[in-house]
Amino acid sequence: MEKSTLALAIVAGIVGLPYVQQASAAGFIEDSKATLSLRNLYFNQDYRSGTQPLSKAEEWGQGFVLNVQSGYTPGPVGFGVDAIGLFGVKLASNAGDNPGYTPQLFPLRSNGSAADQFSSVGLTGKARYSKTVAQVGTLLPKLPVLVYNDGRLLPATYEGGQITSNEIGNLTLTAGQIDRTRLRASTDLEGLSAGGAGTPTTNRFYFGGADYRVGKNLLLQYYYGALHNYYEQHFFGLTHTQPLPLGSLISDLRYFRSTSDGKNASAAGRSDGYRVADARVAGDPHKGEIDSDLWSAQFTWKVGGHALSVGYQENIGDSELARIFSGPGVTTYTIANRHVGGFIRPGERVWVGTYTYDFAALGVPGLTARLFYNKGYDISVAGSSRHDHEWERDARLEYVVQSGPLKNLNLAWWNASLRSTVRSQRDIDENRLVIGYTLPLF
Repeated sequence: MEKSTLALAIVAGIVGLPYVQQASAAGFIEDSKATLSLRNLYFNQDYRSGTQPLSKAEEWGQGFVLNVQSGYTPGPVGFGVDAIGLFGVKLASNAGDNPGYTPQLFPLRSNGSAADQFSSVGLTGKARYSKTVAQVGTLLPKLPVLVYNDGRLLPATYEGGQITSNEIGNLTLTAGQIDRTRLRASTDLEGLSAGGAGTPTTNRFYFGGADYRVGKNLLLQYYYGALHNYYEQHFFGLTHTQPLPLGSLISDLRYFRSTSDGKNASAAGRSDGYRVADARVAGDPHKGEIDSDLWSAQFTWKVGGHALSVGYQENIGDSELARIFSGPGVTTYTIANRHVGGFIRPGERVWVGTYTYDFAALGVPGLTARLFYNKGYDISVAGSSRHDHEWERDARLEYVVQSGPLKNLNLAWWNASLRSTVRSQRDIDENRLVIGYTLPLF
């Protein structure tokens, strides 16, 4: 089948329209591309503390992601459409044996068991003028103030609109609004809320920002995000690469300022999800208020196949870092975000260490190993008369086949251990085994 015929057939099938071949709009067809990504994931969380009935979460599934991107129609303003199809299949799950189970890979049915399969389709219309692109529909944002989660079988998605402009040299401008989200283990679109318990939902999150490159080695960033009538957030970032006589030094500085807005600015409209009550104050009027200054600095020395990083992160405020709710997983643009823990609690100070080795330096391209260690302390949480602490140790081993019939096949093992004195946090040992493959269709 010719590329134009295949492209039209796939897009028509996803949209659900009858396929009719059209010979016009050559750029729309000839510049189109499609991939099918397969992810086989075994997920195991072993809970080492806590009195809840669930002692282990164990699931295994197969995920499929069909991604179709059209080109643009001819003319000063080009139009196109993208489509993403998500399909997950359960191979095994212990969800039905555990009341109150939180979905990890699959949605839950009414009887508490995991669904045998689940799927969704997202469409994105797009328009391009010069070096500016506007998108409306399904989005996968990866911005400092809004990061989609892709840590399980299928990615979480958002619905909304976004404009990205590169009209000015070395400057990228981004702005948009999202109104709904589909979580990673769900088929339903739902409203937006802050990542804390009991927060109200809304249908508006605004974001915008700029990435400015100064030469080849310096990146400056500013981003703004606001959950309507609940919180505002400002982000400033700087990344610099300094060549050294031996290797290079990468400096990464980040700062988030999160404040209350609208309902969260008044005691009557707050939830308990962020700032904890001061035990010394009866009926603390600031309970639930978003108020966080989180900053970090990380320095990475890269030489040969080695990369060694040391970083420090501190949340000076009395609340967690504000973020959009993304289900049981926490994905934030912070240096301390790990496989299990978020390390963004009120008052938390975190030392971060990472080591990466690329075995291409030993003649084994495609094989990498990474080690992570976080040590968090001075945590202020509800019901605690002292400062709590936690640590997490992660290891990741990955191999990507470089040639032959299995080229681009990805094999990975992720291992993590979290230990915490925070009462609401269970000690966890986690393993993920991943087999992934992306097949170009055209």
